[in-house]
Amino acid sequence: MDTKHVDWRSMRDESAPAAGPEARQSGDERDEGEAETESAEAAVAERTDLVYDEQHGEWVDPETGEILREDEIDRGPEWRAFDAAERDQKSRVGSPTTTMMHDKGLSTNIGWQNKDAYGNSLSTGQRQKMQRLRTWNERFRTRDSKERNLKQALGEVERMGSALGLPDTVRETASVIYRRALDDDLLPGRSIEGVATAAIYAAARQAGVPRSLDEVRRVSRVDKMELTRTYRYVSRELGLDMKPADPAQYLPRFVSELDVSDDVERRARSLLDNAKRQGIHSGKSPVGLAAAAIYAGALLADEELTQSEVSDVTDISEVTIRNRYRELLEATQKSGERAVGSTA
Repeated sequence: MDTKHVDWRSMRDESAPAAGPEARQSGDERDEGEAETESAEAAVAERTDLVYDEQHGEWVDPETGEILREDEIDRGPEWRAFDAAERDQKSRVGSPTTTMMHDKGLSTNIGWQNKDAYGNSLSTGQRQKMQRLRTWNERFRTRDSKERNLKQALGEVERMGSALGLPDTVRETASVIYRRALDDDLLPGRSIEGVATAAIYAAARQAGVPRSLDEVRRVSRVDKMELTRTYRYVSRELGLDMKPADPAQYLPRFVSELDVSDDVERRARSLLDNAKRQGIHSGKSPVGLAAAAIYAGALLADEELTQSEVSDVTDISEVTIRNRYRELLEATQKSGERAVGSTA
């Protein structure tokens, strides 16, 4: 019986139909469709008014409700948590990196409790071993003088930021400013505490939550003269864009501490706006102007508020408050006279 050996590759090639005009046409149509899809995706990516639906992973046109992009990848956790304890229990990652720590939070911390995972106390030998591990771990975390310098300075920034009631964003900014000063070799001849205090003062001004020099000096370990000198030097060398402090930025905090009405704050803000229009705020302490505006606003609103109470909260002398509030009222009176004259 005769047999014929046939290669399956040749059979597949022979059985495959030749690419005719219809096949080439479908390929061209597919290429055109892919090009149209890519152009549509590019057009969607250029739009900035789309609304993202996190629940469904869709980008929606807010005017027409059309879904322009879908099947987005959810990069968040696959679990849900309803309180901090449940979030800590389900989380499988460490804390995010932060510039508020000298190693950005990437090193290992060994707890101070001498207990094992089950809460049982360690034996004497194990406690001594853990103490040696803590010592060596601390040495490895600060390998050189620069890291030791940074660790001490950022500890000061954290302490002063907490004492001043500054948010974490301001402390992060202060940490970045100090790191820049350290990298640019601005610390020789200046104390670590002085540069750290100047960084926290500059960061608070940049964030729009300024603190007065006296407030910062009270929580720092340097005097006012060193603080002002170091702040000017650091801001000049780093090219920090520091605008003059606005007296109105101090109003919400002082009004809250004095426990006066919103009417007083509104009148004080109006007095400061009028003073800025006439230019009488130039060359004067913004904290003093804010204190005087609050006292004058209380007088206009018929609320009981003494100069002594304002002085205790704002740390401005009563003499300064009297002088400034008279200037504010005179400027308001002149503004009213000009308005009446222009109307006539």
